[in-house]
Amino acid sequence: VQLQASGGGLVQAGGSLRLSCAASGRTFSSYNMAWIRQAPGKEREFVAAISWSSSRIKFADSVKGRFTISRDNAKATVYLQMNSLNTEDTAVYYCAASRYGDIATIRYYDYWGQGTLVTVSS
Repeated sequence: VQLQASGGGLVQAGGSLRLSCAASGRTFSSYNMAWIRQAPGKEREFVAAISWSSSRIKFADSVKGRFTISRDNAKATVYLQMNSLNTEDTAVYYCAASRYGDIATIRYYDYWGQGTLVTVSS
């Protein structure tokens, strides 16, 4: 599966952004999908994930209550709605896909998009 993330940009603290990740291929609905971010000088960090059936959803503690994740299997797209953004959310956001394993564990994600930059100004 090939992934294309979009929707990043510059936003003021307290604002919102919606990221999208479009997947190619006919098997999107069988993949667990995640958003993972990497801030400058920091390691990759799990943000949110949704299972192939949408029955399981997980969030990092740092984004709970502010971010939501959803998917539209008919459109082969996963979304990340980000509200109440703060400067610590500044990072490159990657979407990723996996077939197996814990949806909140980065090492299970085999397919990655190119990333979209989110910059939150104070």
